[in-house]
Amino acid sequence: MARMRKKADLPSKVCATCGRPFVWRKAWAKVWDDVKYCSDRCRASRSRTK
Repeated sequence: MARMRKKADLPSKVCATCGRPFVWRKAWAKVWDDVKYCSDRCRASRSRTK
């Protein structure tokens, strides 16, 4: 059985659009190095401003 980790122990990044910090999610496990945005909303608004 896997050990539980505290949220504070998870890796984090800063969103390229809004500048807010966000933490690792299990869904991003395989692509964590490529994740730049905290949400789909930030990703979509970034592409509209270019």
